[in-house]
Order: sequence, then structure tokens, then C-alpha cells
Amino acid sequence: MDYQKSLRNFNPEHEFFVGIDSDGCVFDTMEVKQKEFFIPNALKYFNLYGISKILRETWEFVNLYSVYRGGNRFISILKVFDLLSERKEILSAGYELPDLSSLREWVKTETKLGNDNLRKYFESNYNPELEKVVRWTEAVNREITEWLRNIPPFPYASRSLETIASCADIVIVSQTPLEALDREWEEHGLKKYARIIAGQEHGTKTEHIAMASTGKYREDKILMIGDAKGDLDAARNNGVLFFPILPGKEDSSWELFLNEGLEKFKSSKYKGSYEDSLISEFIKSLPEKPHWKL
Repeated sequence: MDYQKSLRNFNPEHEFFVGIDSDGCVFDTMEVKQKEFFIPNALKYFNLYGISKILRETWEFVNLYSVYRGGNRFISILKVFDLLSERKEILSAGYELPDLSSLREWVKTETKLGNDNLRKYFESNYNPELEKVVRWTEAVNREITEWLRNIPPFPYASRSLETIASCADIVIVSQTPLEALDREWEEHGLKKYARIIAGQEHGTKTEHIAMASTGKYREDKILMIGDAKGDLDAARNNGVLFFPILPGKEDSSWELFLNEGLEKFKSSKYKGSYEDSLISEFIKSLPEKPHWKL
């Protein structure tokens, strides 16, 4: 299925375009998904119970409390194991970590880093270590679909979406699987505000913005809203504006956008010192080095 076709064929209805991330930005789902679904399944499918404490600490740093948060799950799991391979507790114990070289090769050549494409690759390139990754990621999706319900959006995010939709075309720009995005936005009555919901199946966040907006809007009328460095990178890669949702201060960030940022964006007063100050504070909130390396 050509998921990207909807982005390429997207036609503006307003003069403004706003791309918005989902997990951790609109919905307070980052912590519960990582801590209750991603980590427990990693412990199970990679048989890492012997280093449970260290794995949890490393995983949470990468996926929640660092510059790497909000990334594609397959890139993030490689980062987790890269950091684990350097930790003295692992080295001194001689603990054998899983071999993710097959996943690493796939990530290098594939841009649509979703479960379906990984399974197709695995079925034509069988590898017992890659099978663990497939079983892990499919279990995560299956359990989130079965169990995760009633995680509401941040209050000011909901209010902001209604206001944004009245003056701009909203496209959801995410690396969450499309099924989960569609279900969560529908469950909370927010799907009506989004012109398109783009997930990991649609490619990278940079591709989402490029395909949906390039040549259709002026660059100063395109804004990405997100809570992770990957969201900022996607905006910069496309030469468009960025509004940060600060981790731990999500609702107040949305309140600031609703009461101040949106008007500055609409009146062409956003770019420059205002945007720069917001991004500076955002970058400071996302450390690159974990505390055990300081």
C-alpha cells in the first residue's frame, strides 16, 4: 500500500499548515507506553531479566529523558543497546547482549520503518536475532491495542487543536504506527481536526512535512509542533518553523501556544528572537549525555 500517496496528493484548504506530533505532544502516552509495554516486552523477548534495572534506566533515558526521545522505535532500540554495550556494569559482568546487526542493516536501507516492512524483510532474510525484534515489536503493538485506553490529551492541546483547525491545515506527523494513531485520535474526538494522520508507515517526519507542504504553502506559513529533537530536525530539514512542547511542561506549553504563539505565527511575527528563545529552552531540556557518563 502506498501510504505516502495521501501526503503527495494533499491539497491546502487554508494558507497555514501545522504539523503536530502525537505521543508525548498531544497525548500523555509516552511514559506509560515505554514503561508498561516497550520495556517489559524487551525484557521478555530478548531475555534480559538479568540486567532489568540497567536496561530500564538506559531505555528510559533514550526514549523519555533525552535528546533521543520520540524517535522511531527501531532506531531507538539500537541506541539503547549501543549505550548498554558501553556500560561498565555490562562489560564487567561479561553479559551477552543480543546481536542486532540485521536490524541495523535494515534501518540503513529502509525509510518506512514500520512493522509490516520489518516483517517482510525478516521473512525474506530469516535471522533468529531479527525474529526477536519482530516478536517484540508486534507484541508491543498487540498489547497497546488490547490494553491502552482512556489516556486523554493534554487539556490545552485539545483547546488548541480546535482553534488551529479553524485557520490552518493540520497534519499529524508521527512515528507511531498508524493503527494506534487512528484509534487514539478517534477515541478522544480529535480526528476531525486532522486533515491527514501520518505514522511510521508514511516514512520519516521530514518526509511527512516535505510531501504534504512543499510548494503548497509559503515556508513562513508552515509550523511543526513537537516534543522531541526529531520534531525540531524535521522542521529544520524543511526550512520551516517550530514550536516546542517541553517534556514535563506539556500543558503549559500548549497554553503558551494558544494564548501567544499561534497569533505570532499567523501575523508573521514568529520567526526570529521569539522562536529562537523557545528552541533554546527546549534544547536545554533534552540532555545528550546520560548521567552515568557525566
